Amino acid sequence: MPVTVRWSDMDAFGHVNNVQFLRLLEESRIAAFEQLRAGGPSLLETGVLVARHEIEYLRPLAWSARPVQVALWVTGIGGASFDLGYEVSDAEPGGPEQVHVRAASTMVTFDVATGATRRVSDREREVLEGWRGEQVPFRRRAGA
Repeated sequence: MPVTVRWSDMDAFGHVNNVQFLRLLEESRIAAFEQLRAGGPSLLETGVLVARHEIEYLRPLAWSARPVQVALWVTGIGGASFDLGYEVSDAEPGGPEQVHVRAASTMVTFDVATGATRRVSDREREVLEGWRGEQVPFRRRAGA
């Protein structure tokens, strides 16, 4: 999914600040959840929260008027949660794609009316399975 990098996302070193990558991931999730609705309500309407993020910064990203590409896929589905994987990349015109960030998020489904966690519905599970992919290929893992 294309996501625009804002001028204000840069820091004093002239590259996108590490915190701003969370916004890029959020924007891609929002767009994905709309695509995942498949004729039913969006996860944004039924309820979903971020429980965890893991981000690996591979190379600095300089501002450009061209959007970056955020690949997003499902890496696991539990009873009341699911995991997402991401890669944020860009390419100079005519140049090779460069991955700047790899990330993972754990999302928890909840009931908007009660504010309590809920099970992933059968329909949500079916749609999420259609976006299933491999685990995020992090270079370094804790304890590894």
